[in-house]
Amino acid sequence: VLNVNEEETIIPVTGNITGNTTWETGKVYTLESRISVVSGVTLIIEPGVIIKGQAGTGANATALLIARGAKLMAEGTADAPIIFTSVADEIMPGEIASPNLDNTLNGLWGGLLILGNAPISADASSVQIEGIPASDPNGLFGGNDPADNSGVIRYVSIRHGGTNIGEGNEINGLTLGGVGAGTIIEHIGIVANQDDGIEWFGGTVSVKNAIVWNAGDDAIDTDMSWDGILDNFVVISPG
Repeated sequence: VLNVNEEETIIPVTGNITGNTTWETGKVYTLESRISVVSGVTLIIEPGVIIKGQAGTGANATALLIARGAKLMAEGTADAPIIFTSVADEIMPGEIASPNLDNTLNGLWGGLLILGNAPISADASSVQIEGIPASDPNGLFGGNDPADNSGVIRYVSIRHGGTNIGEGNEINGLTLGGVGAGTIIEHIGIVANQDDGIEWFGGTVSVKNAIVWNAGDDAIDTDMSWDGILDNFVVISPG
């Protein structure tokens, strides 16, 4: 029996987010391509939401990118974390552990990139973040506002990412480019990313309570004179 009034629970995201948007508890959102939250727009992700990235490499790598001037309000809880993973993961709302993917599988999609207007050490005040084609203006980061605010990211798990976008060039689990100190990032987990777990490119944002498990490259990496604090973190290397 098909109930035509039944609410859709798996929602494809096919284009950039250009207006304030909420992703709701109890639903799965699939990234069909590289999705940018553009400047001036806020994306709210409620507790327990699952975001799954389609497979794709090179310029077609799937990722969620928060552009300079945009905000991500992703506030999960300990019991209902927000989970970023691959479409190959059969996990559904209400579950925390994948029912089918091993914790060593990586490179199945891209990752989460947050970009801001805080200072960076570079030849120009703003540059293009690695992993995003130069043709995409949403990939620019850096500026002159140390207190810049890109939102709140709390109780978020990012899994099985880091797809290859070019020879020797993969996307980090969590990329922080020129993110300012007004941003709150805490209780973050990165599982099985093909490249780095968390990488800062300049900026002033601090991160509190983080775990990186089975990173293919560096668990923690910094560049461009990041000026923040990583407080209370655990790194579990591949065995």
